[in-house]
Amino acid sequence: MVLGCTVFAAAAQILMKFGATHPMPKLIPGDSSTWMPFSDALLHNYELLLGYVVQSGNALLLILALREGELSLLYPVIALTYVWVNLLSMYFFHDQMNVWKAVGIALVIGGVGLLGRTSSRS
Repeated sequence: MVLGCTVFAAAAQILMKFGATHPMPKLIPGDSSTWMPFSDALLHNYELLLGYVVQSGNALLLILALREGELSLLYPVIALTYVWVNLLSMYFFHDQMNVWKAVGIALVIGGVGLLGRTSSRS
């Protein structure tokens, strides 16, 4: 279930990034006439809204998973979100992978694998 949370969280981050690239009207502090166009633009930013919905689903799924499992074993699995976001960013946004990102991903996967292995022994 927590592994599913990582996929949901990564999808939410990618959707929010897509939504963040939409142009938004500028707010002028103290000018209430700029809030309506801003709110309207925000409500029609479907990628951003869908990202928030998916993130909410992720939070609910994580709550359900944490009710049954040990926090110290389940929560580090959330670090896999970093791996999925990096891979999806390379695909959708053409982000570049460098040595340090690759080492970080390998360490995250190795750490989660090590935790899974030690938890299966106990």
